[in-house]
Amino acid sequence: MRVAGIQETGGEVKLIDVPDPRPLAEDEVLIQVKAAGVADWDEIVRTGGWDVGCSPPMALGVEAAGTVAAVGREVTDSAVGDEVITHPLPLRDQGTWAPELIAPATLLAPKPAGVSWEAAAVFPVPALTAEQVLGETLEVKAGDRLLVNGAGGVTGGLLVQLGALRGAEVLATAGPRSHERVTALGARQAFDYHDEHWPERVLAITERSGVSAAVNAAPGGAADAIRAVADGGRLATITSDPPGEERGITVSSVYVRPDGHQLRRLAQLLANRQLEISVAITYGLRDAAEALSTAVSGRPGGAVALTL
Repeated sequence: MRVAGIQETGGEVKLIDVPDPRPLAEDEVLIQVKAAGVADWDEIVRTGGWDVGCSPPMALGVEAAGTVAAVGREVTDSAVGDEVITHPLPLRDQGTWAPELIAPATLLAPKPAGVSWEAAAVFPVPALTAEQVLGETLEVKAGDRLLVNGAGGVTGGLLVQLGALRGAEVLATAGPRSHERVTALGARQAFDYHDEHWPERVLAITERSGVSAAVNAAPGGAADAIRAVADGGRLATITSDPPGEERGITVSSVYVRPDGHQLRRLAQLLANRQLEISVAITYGLRDAAEALSTAVSGRPGGAVALTL
């Protein structure tokens, strides 16, 4: 099978040949991949910083959308022909940048009708990340003042939307070109993260009390975000840069966890148009290296997808 991946850890991304998918275990499905997500976490996998359960030579990719082509003997909730999305870690065989993917049936969610293959494919990881940060780590509830630092990115936009759906008053930072979009997603106000005084502006709008909860989605931004958090508040960062605890603030570093139940609920919100996600640019499988470079640059203004 011809896939986009690496021959060795840290190697360049290119088209490589790997064995065809093995016979399915009883709890697995075989998916014909229609599209796959590309993001900075794929660069972490490429360089060996994230153990996804598979080692080179391997296809990269940790999220996908496609059609079920075969099911294991014990699978009852999926059938051949179903359109699904998944974040199938740990990988059972190969990554998602491949024509065919083996995944545990429990980690599938229905692809929302009316959502493109590309948008469906880039949804699982950022949506699960946002849900786990807000619902589990920060336990955001109605009445919370929630700061999202880095709301202009894909995950940041979903953090804003899910925070607003939880009834929080959302304040956000983003580049100036993203302010209108971020407020349309549910932020009460957006601040320019280029302004080194933005934490003070957040404090001013909260009458110096600060926000009760904050999530940092901007690389290197957690130390700034904590300045806007109230004494005894909560801060979570998804960029592996937790600052030291201070003023009684609970600080957490969060990494995404596969969860089929959560993904199915999030997919329903996407189907109901209570959530939205945009794809900035799409590449073919042979251009996966360029797709990854674009995603890591942080410049696309939306998600990056591969189509197969």
